Amino acid sequence: MEVNALKARFTLESKMYIFVAAVVLFTAFGVALFSYIISSNQMESFDKRITQDSAKNYASLTDADYLKRLKEAVLSEEYQQLRAQAEENDDEAAVISYLKDKGLWEQYETERNKLRAYAENISDIKYLYIVVWGVDDSIYNMYLLDADDVPVYETGLYEEREQEFINVSAYDEVEPDISNGSWGWLCSAYSPVYDSEGQLICTVGCDLSMDDAMVNRRAYFLSLIITTVILTLIILAGAVKFVHKTVVSPLTKLTDGMKRFDPQDGQGYEEAGVIKVDVKSNDEIRDIYEETRSMQVRIIDHINSIIRITREKEMAEDVVRSKEQEIGAMSRKAYRDSLTGVGNKAGYTEKMAELNEAITRGDPEFAIVMMDINKLKTVNDTYGHAAGDMYIKGCCMVFCEVFKHSPVYRIGGDEFVAVLTGGDYKDRFEKLEEMESKFAKTENDTDLDHWLRFSASMGMAEYTAGDKTSEEIFRRADQLMYKHKQEYRNKAR
Repeated sequence: MEVNALKARFTLESKMYIFVAAVVLFTAFGVALFSYIISSNQMESFDKRITQDSAKNYASLTDADYLKRLKEAVLSEEYQQLRAQAEENDDEAAVISYLKDKGLWEQYETERNKLRAYAENISDIKYLYIVVWGVDDSIYNMYLLDADDVPVYETGLYEEREQEFINVSAYDEVEPDISNGSWGWLCSAYSPVYDSEGQLICTVGCDLSMDDAMVNRRAYFLSLIITTVILTLIILAGAVKFVHKTVVSPLTKLTDGMKRFDPQDGQGYEEAGVIKVDVKSNDEIRDIYEETRSMQVRIIDHINSIIRITREKEMAEDVVRSKEQEIGAMSRKAYRDSLTGVGNKAGYTEKMAELNEAITRGDPEFAIVMMDINKLKTVNDTYGHAAGDMYIKGCCMVFCEVFKHSPVYRIGGDEFVAVLTGGDYKDRFEKLEEMESKFAKTENDTDLDHWLRFSASMGMAEYTAGDKTSEEIFRRADQLMYKHKQEYRNKAR
């Protein structure tokens, strides 16, 4: 009852509002999300292009031949030992002296100042540096120059490669990348530097700060959401109002009008509650209203037209019905066993004739179960025929409970037959086991009186294609029942 009540409350009106709300929300937020993705992609593409262009521009401004000589100098074992000592002592004088001895210091300052000036002129550049990438399988890169105000001994510093550049060749085209790490949001791009002979010397790395861009992007997303919510609420309110006016309200009027329709004998249209609603729209709802009203009018006309005929036939039908009831009662009495209330032998004989007709017509599906009551003579002789009658009725009750969907007949003092069809036939083996279990349970219950400890032997046979009459099936069931009874007697000895 609670489930049905819940279903009843989920009206067409609720479904319409939910549908409209779902469509509006899905469309609005889908468009907003699509717009945000497009805008974000465009902004990312712009930032990456700026970063890549900055790296390329500066790479074109470098003195590649000088960087080649500087690279060769700092790669030497002598310089690396000196650099390590200078870093340990935090004293760059020895490194500067070394570069001066090699004739590299004056242009070193020129290149570093040029690097710094370029980074300062483009406000969004956070880091600008020149690095020597290791060979493909190397996990280290070496820094040559940095726009930051770092000690000179960091020239020639080896630093572990970032994970995304492991196994990436310096000759490969590296796409700009946006990442978020300990340095904040950065857009990174790289451009190779070649000498006059076309040999790769080093790589210019450029990192643009993306912190402000990300803040602006979040602000844009928030404003987009707020705007979408406001517009969605406005559109949703308008859509709900439109649906209510054009669909929900007319349908509600139709529903209320149909609920009032309650035709009775001899009533007119108004008394019966024929629907009468002012439907202004010229659409399918008006068609439903007109067809509903027309149908209700036809129902009233039909009811009133058959009342006269019905009343004229009532007396004759009452007489016929009374006679049929008398005949039916006599027929039922003739085919019912007076003790158990199940069918008797005459009823079974008629049933056998029906089965024979079914066999003749085609391919019937049925089985016959024979049941013979055990120890009936012992109960009669020991406790009297009244107890014997109770014993017979109890065994019959078990038989009927198991085969509740099949006709049962008493064809002898202690013999019963059931004709299994439908579900009882399909579950016949399980049913037979169930009946044996029930009889065994009562027979072995020593707390019961002896005439309540029911026991019976059974045999079952199914119709097969070779059977010509139902008597053949009956005989096979009887033989199996007899075999079962012999086994029971042998076991009881």
